Order: sequence, then C-alpha cells, then structure tokens
Amino acid sequence: MTRYIVLMTLTLLFWLGPGSVAAADGITVTGSTVVVDFPSQAVFTIRAESSAQIVDIRLDYRVDKLNYADVVSEGWADFTPGDTVDASWIWDMRNSSLPPGAEVTYWWVIEDADGSQFQTAPEVMQFDDDRYSWYSLTDTVPQVGELAIFWYQGTESFAQQLMNACEAGLNTLTQDIGAYPERPIRIYVYASADDMQGALISSNEWSGGVAFTDFGLIAIGIPPSQLDWGKGALVHELTHLVVREATFSPYGQLPIWLDEGLAMYNEAGVDPSLDASLRGTVAGTDLISVRTLCSPFSAYSDKAYLSYAESYSIVKYLLDSYGQDKMLDLLSALKQGNTYDEALTEVYGFDIDGLDANWRATLTSDTAAPASPAGPPPATSFPPALLAVLAGLAVALTSWSALHLEKRTWQRPPASTVQHKT
Repeated sequence: MTRYIVLMTLTLLFWLGPGSVAAADGITVTGSTVVVDFPSQAVFTIRAESSAQIVDIRLDYRVDKLNYADVVSEGWADFTPGDTVDASWIWDMRNSSLPPGAEVTYWWVIEDADGSQFQTAPEVMQFDDDRYSWYSLTDTVPQVGELAIFWYQGTESFAQQLMNACEAGLNTLTQDIGAYPERPIRIYVYASADDMQGALISSNEWSGGVAFTDFGLIAIGIPPSQLDWGKGALVHELTHLVVREATFSPYGQLPIWLDEGLAMYNEAGVDPSLDASLRGTVAGTDLISVRTLCSPFSAYSDKAYLSYAESYSIVKYLLDSYGQDKMLDLLSALKQGNTYDEALTEVYGFDIDGLDANWRATLTSDTAAPASPAGPPPATSFPPALLAVLAGLAVALTSWSALHLEKRTWQRPPASTVQHKT
C-alpha cells in the first residue's frame, strides 16, 4: 500500500513547440496546443503545412467514461485552406460540460488537396480546475483499487481522515454487498459548496456535492470544520459510484429504493430520526409502496424523507435476511436486463409486491416489540432544515433520472444546520 502527498498546480497547456515537427505524406505539423478555460471551454489549436493545399482539419476525441461502445466524437476546425494553416476548435462546455478531473484523449486528422491524410499521435487533456492549487493524497486499497483525494484547504490530517472513511466504506461495501470498483476513483474536495458550484456549468443552488458516476469522479464541498458530515456524504456517494459500475449495462437500471438504500446502508451512521419517522408511519399505516419507490422520490420534503427511510429499511431487511450473495445476485440480474419483478423473483422467490408484504411484516413485528434499554425511539418530528435537505435530494433524483444515471447529486445543508454523523 503506498501513500503520498504532493502540491499540484493544475495548469492545462499541452504544446508541440516550434522546434518539434510531426510529418507524414507531405503534411507537416509544427505546433499544437490545448488551453483550458475552466469550466467554460477548452481551445484546441494546430499549425500545419503541406506541399498541396490543406483542405480538411478535424479534431477527434474520446472522453474517458463508462460507455456501451467505443465512442469517438469529432470537432470541425475553423481555418482558411492553404499551404500553411492555423486551425482551432473550441469546445464550449455550455453544450456538453465535463466534470472537474475528466480526461479526454484527442488527435488531429488533416487532409490536403492531393488526398494525403495525416493523423497526429493521441494526446490526453485533463480537464482540471486550475482556479486552486491542489494537494493530493492517493492510496491503493487492497482488493478495491486506487483512490485519490484532491483538496486545497485543510491539513493533511483532514484529507487523511476523509481517505480513511472512504477506505472503510469501500471495504464495507465489498464485504456486505460484494460490489467493488474496477477503475480508479478521484474525489475533488472543495472548501465550500459555493466553490464546488463554481466548478460546474449548471448546478442547483442547494447542491453541495455531485457524483459523476460514469466518470468515477466526485466533486463535493467539505469545509474542514464539517469533517464528520463530509465523511458520511463521501461514503454515500462512493457507494453510488461502485453500484453504478457493478450494474452498468444498456439493458436495465436500478430501482431508486435499491440505489439509495445501498448508499445509506453503507454510511457509517444513519440519522436515528429516519427510524423514528418510519416507526411513526408504520403506526399510521401510511407507508409508500416498494413499487412506488422504484421511481424518483417525491419533491415534498416529508414524502422524500420517508422514501429514504423506507429505502434504507428495505435494503437492510434484504441483507439481514438473505445475505450478501443474494444482493450481489440481484444486482447481476438487473444488469442483465431483467425487470424489477423478474430479478426479485429469480433471486428471492418473490416479486415487488411480495417484497413489500414481507418487509412490512417485519416492521409490524418490530413496532410491537418493547423499547430497547437505551430508551424510547427519538421523536417523530425532525428539523425543518433537514426536511429542506431531503426536498433538495428528491429534486436531484428527478433530474438524475432524466440524465440516465450519469450523475448523482447530494445536498449539503447550511453550515449552521449540518447534521453530523459519527
């Protein structure tokens, strides 16, 4: 296991200098640059010469992300045809934004009037947020893989505690669920939610963190003074990344209750008021059905809060009653394109309605049991600030559904109302 920490200044400028020459079939490339104006655009330029008039220049590029096929995109350069040309192509991130830390492999294709064609060697552009001077902490977790944290405010101890929480969460995920990451994970820790939002072309004003599941990236605002909250939030988002990777396929997707329930189950601690809310609802027989929880959660704060409480409870019921292997089998069945009913029936022997009935029966039994020696359950009311948090999460889930699982959003409550988890 190796650990290291370095100071990084992320200035993105790749240059084939004037003394360097790349040539083939009569076409010569004498200079090439890419300059990133984070987060709004990346400007690619190239200078080329040929004995015949250059008539076509294109930039081909491939974004490093989960894809169902090898996708190569193309940008048509702006230039005036001639024997010597300066061409450029501007990637406007307002049309297709990249998250901080995304990597893009690119190469130029040039053609002249004689039909000669030249393709430059592939280069890598890393779309880093160069507004800050970043420190990095990287670790290789046994049986899990590489994990890197980037931050610019706070001590090394601050980053190390976040790293420890992430490692513990990944190990728990591997042991309890059987899923683990197969590609490196990078986490960008901003000093505030405002700083983090400045890294994104579009974000909700309440958003304190975003998990870009297809990129293996997380951007999140964690002030050093809110370390405890940050640990839980990071583990939650890491779970989304790993589960997304484990079930990635063009054939189906996870029900929301399963995705959110797994993320909450993997956190170091769950807010006790979730259980209180669930118990109070059981007594009132006003539970949301498991089938309804397959879709994005309600935007109403009380319904959203109950949706998260139920999701956690359902996943805990499945894991406690049937174990890790069955959960991994369920994820595999969904990955293969089975419907929710088919996957549950294949793995557990009951469909969604059967799961609903079996799970509700355990709640009724638990509710009837005497209070634990530690005292009665917490009050069923919960702070308005926390309700606002979950209302935001419900809106995020609706947006996420429309984006085909490409990013997950986690809201950070105001500093004065952060719910610390231990």
